[in-house]
Amino acid sequence: MNRLTNRERGNMAMQLTELAGRIRSLREKRGLRQQDIAHALRVSAQAVSKWERSENAPDITVLPELACLLGVTTDWLLGREEERRDVFDATVLVSSVGGAFEKSLEMDPRDFAVWANGLFYQLTETVLRYEAVPIKYMGDQFLCFFSGVDRCARALEAARLARRMVSEALKIGLADGPVYLGAVGHPDYARPDVMGQVVNAAFLTLQWAESHSASGLAATEAVFEPLPAGQRQGEGHRVQLRGVERPVTVYAVR
Repeated sequence: MNRLTNRERGNMAMQLTELAGRIRSLREKRGLRQQDIAHALRVSAQAVSKWERSENAPDITVLPELACLLGVTTDWLLGREEERRDVFDATVLVSSVGGAFEKSLEMDPRDFAVWANGLFYQLTETVLRYEAVPIKYMGDQFLCFFSGVDRCARALEAARLARRMVSEALKIGLADGPVYLGAVGHPDYARPDVMGQVVNAAFLTLQWAESHSASGLAATEAVFEPLPAGQRQGEGHRVQLRGVERPVTVYAVR
């Protein structure tokens, strides 16, 4: 049996240390927590912590998804200089609550904040069950994304569960495709955000769901078509979304 020399062990330790530094620095640059990485990759937070402490390396099957999430190539992550990639495929979920604006006018601001925090707690706990990465809270609106294998199916199951769990007039829009993930804002106050046409499509689908979907849930064709047969319950509509040149198919999901 071949044994590693001291030099080889030293080289491996150095490579692990350098990999750990790349993962940590890119995660922090994007404003993500270790728990966010864990949810997106469907691994434990302890595993991510070990990567960043250079105690272990990500499994080879996880590296491509990790690289996409951090906006780099796998080769760059492993120490081979290549151009970074800032875009990866994700399913974006956005939600709002019917009547929230009127509620904000009627309630004391402190009471409205308590209501909003309760809403967002329920939503966040629900989507985390399906390995989502929560990104943004805006008034009564919530945004998160799902990446990796079965992301469309996980996003739809999370949306359906959220509709059952939240005792409000919850409306949800889903869209799938390439997104950019990065820290946005002044360096001292930047927060992670996702951007791209898919995010716009999710909000436009949400607007359509608010008035056209009996369930309050709608998804673009890119989300609905890859679903397993048992999950594809809904009616397709050709819709002209604002700002989109051609009509698209949106599904009112049951």
